[in-house]
Amino acid sequence: MSQVVQPENRDQKQQPSQKSPVLQWLGVIFLVYLLIVAVGMIGAGFKSATGERAEELFAFATNPFLGLIVGTVATALIQSSSTVTSIIVGLVAGGLPVATAVPMVMGANIGTTITNTLVSLGHVSNKGEFQKAFAAATVHDFFNLLSVIIFLPLEILFHPLERMGLFLANTFVGGGSMSMKNLNVVKTLTAPLVDMSQAATNIVPAPFNGILLIVLGIGLIFFTITFIGKLLKVLMVGRAKDILHTAIGRGPIAGILAGTLITILVQSSSTTTSLMVPLAGAGVFGLAQVYPFTLGANIGTCVTALLAATAVSGAEAVPALEIAMVHLLYNTLGVVVIYGIPFLCRLPLIGAETLATVASERKYLAFAYIIAVFFLLPGLLLGVTALT
Repeated sequence: MSQVVQPENRDQKQQPSQKSPVLQWLGVIFLVYLLIVAVGMIGAGFKSATGERAEELFAFATNPFLGLIVGTVATALIQSSSTVTSIIVGLVAGGLPVATAVPMVMGANIGTTITNTLVSLGHVSNKGEFQKAFAAATVHDFFNLLSVIIFLPLEILFHPLERMGLFLANTFVGGGSMSMKNLNVVKTLTAPLVDMSQAATNIVPAPFNGILLIVLGIGLIFFTITFIGKLLKVLMVGRAKDILHTAIGRGPIAGILAGTLITILVQSSSTTTSLMVPLAGAGVFGLAQVYPFTLGANIGTCVTALLAATAVSGAEAVPALEIAMVHLLYNTLGVVVIYGIPFLCRLPLIGAETLATVASERKYLAFAYIIAVFFLLPGLLLGVTALT
């Protein structure tokens, strides 16, 4: 009897684990749907709050350095570039000028690196481990800072990213009878919830109805991205580690591709780069192996903004997709230019190794670095910009 009953019990135990991934994937799909709804809510709310005066409202942010600071500080506080870039897409859909949004996207890249830098502090009790972990974390910081130093002046002078983003957005959205503008299935599916939300907030007088809708949209983005991350970590982090171990020893191109793929799977560059820090601290991977992997994370994180842009149709579809394309172009070209030129490629490695050596000797400098780079320096620049 025991031989008959035992297999049945074993089957009963296996059933929940078989159903669980299906339910979790359905949850991910539903949360992505809510993310797109949230972006639509922000765009609608922004238009309601500003009317035709959106450009006047953001006149103060025409200084690109101010946009860079806003993007950096917002992402450092929220610890999610996906959230910030999704909000930026929603604001552009509502009338925020793309030229103002481009430096914000660049700032989001800098702000997101605080997460893996904080993770490296977990090794602070062991000098050798901390030096390796802190170098692995800050190489991402130095790369993103270098990328801003190269591309922000070019963007201010010649607007190459904005022009290329507009070209790609027009290619996918504009003109023809088969354009996304006319066949936006996602917009059709999400419109009922966006319209219901807008109707519900209309009980509040203008412009506060629009502000309330923006706040609700931002809250929904926080909710969806948080739970998408949690579900995808359960579903994918184990597989992500397998991909990581398979690809990391096959050279820099494989490392970049692995970083891109894993970030798309887990929908969080912070998660991807934070996976590497403990492994680097333990000596499993060297800094030269970690470096290309983190660059791939920069590219993979662009998927969220592209998803968010599918919430928008009509006249706003082009600028919304344009800023999402700018995000993708900026991160991809950053990898191509910096990693492709040997002199530039070495700079983030030298910076990270030097800082890690100093910080391992004087631990307080690691904390001072985080406070200064992500909060104090941006705050001082914000104050100087406001005074001028």
